[in-house]
Amino acid sequence: MKHILALAATLLTAGLWAAPPKVTHPDAKLVALYDEAWREAVTRTLQAPEGAPVKRYMDECVYADQIWIWDSCFMAQFTKYAAADYPGIETLEALYVPVVEGKASPLRVHIYDNPPLFAWCELVHWRFHGDRARLEDVVLKRRLLQRHYDWFKNPPTGKRPNSSPNAIVLKVATAANGAKGWSWSGGMSGMDNTPRGRGCGGYGGILWVDAIAQQALSAKCIAELLEDLGQPEEAKQWRAEYDTLAKEINDHYWDERDGFYYDIAIKDGTPCRVRTLASYWPLLAGVATPERAARAIAHLRDPRAFGGERPFPTLARTDADYNAKTGDYWRGGIWLPTAYMTVKAMERYGARDLADVMARRLVEQMERTYRAVEPHTIWECYAPEADTPSTEHGRRARPVFCGWSALGPINLFLENILGLREFRAADRTIRWEPPANAAFPMGIEGLTFGDATVSLWTDNITLRVTTDKPITLFYQGRRFAIDKGSHTLTL
Repeated sequence: MKHILALAATLLTAGLWAAPPKVTHPDAKLVALYDEAWREAVTRTLQAPEGAPVKRYMDECVYADQIWIWDSCFMAQFTKYAAADYPGIETLEALYVPVVEGKASPLRVHIYDNPPLFAWCELVHWRFHGDRARLEDVVLKRRLLQRHYDWFKNPPTGKRPNSSPNAIVLKVATAANGAKGWSWSGGMSGMDNTPRGRGCGGYGGILWVDAIAQQALSAKCIAELLEDLGQPEEAKQWRAEYDTLAKEINDHYWDERDGFYYDIAIKDGTPCRVRTLASYWPLLAGVATPERAARAIAHLRDPRAFGGERPFPTLARTDADYNAKTGDYWRGGIWLPTAYMTVKAMERYGARDLADVMARRLVEQMERTYRAVEPHTIWECYAPEADTPSTEHGRRARPVFCGWSALGPINLFLENILGLREFRAADRTIRWEPPANAAFPMGIEGLTFGDATVSLWTDNITLRVTTDKPITLFYQGRRFAIDKGSHTLTL
């Protein structure tokens, strides 16, 4: 552990990586964890092997010669805040080439039928960086997102791609009641040892709610990207595709009795009542009505389900297979990707205050675990009722997992503790809304989004802004047109 962090310090000191944005916040422990996440992420930034479609990529910290779709997509969410030195979006190219274009690569893709999150990641990257040339290449020229959507829609079930050690498990299926969707598996869905499918024929006996919701999210994001590119007619086609999936989800995957989206038993079309965080993908995709979203979010308030002091266990605490001691990986373990997705889903439906509280509790748990457990590091996943790492079938979860676990100390810290809610590079707009009961002063220094580099600071009385390009800043609902230079404003 010490030699890994020493390597990070050496690289940063030598100037081989630039320092990521600096943050200000009264809680010095959370600031230190934010800095630690970037240091650990330096060690996961690797040179690609000869013949790979990229020069550098983000390694999730499992196998040296393999990459994952869903790990990489979530890593692209935090690396956007320091994209010049952390190649999150470049890693997607190392996936597009073999998975979508069918070309050989020395970087093997561990699972081809991982969750279809490319379009979501590209939309997030576009909004933050405004890289139109990249967007035109991905969406209009090579049509990578549309082609991957079609691949997931009609997967080559049973085939093992040359650049993967795994055969395709994803399968189009129809339940006895006419519900449509996909059967999947634990590893391929990303939730390795989840008890989903229990009592309903196992993994192959259910239609997976996250599969259809993630596909709906992809259609929605593709439509938005096409609209931003000035392609309204094709965007309409993708809106229609989204509407079809949204109707299917609401017609068949919603359980009125429990107020929850569930997997469906293929044999009879009934809900498979194993409550997991996977059921919040429909909210992130925006398919829920406000009333249904409110009922689903109520389970997040409940400490017997997904709430409490250590929120976001991946399996509800009342489930028969819930592991209270360590979470046993996906049987209650707290994972940053599903937690982050759920936070963003809550925000979509106006539950921002609750999302902020739960996000802070999770980051504080990570920080307590960092100090309490040796080695002092950021872990792959966390126990649901103690400040310790989770386990994988008895083995302690992996350390130095930045990796997607950086979503907590970086994204949740910046977005839900500092309150940096939105960046739109196309019109150089920032929306900054510190959470209720925020601690001041707070700020960020040297953040680049689009072609602008900005520094922000406030004690909620005075607002200081430095920018090298004119920007529009919305602070607590007030609009400020900020010219290039340094400015001090009285709130």
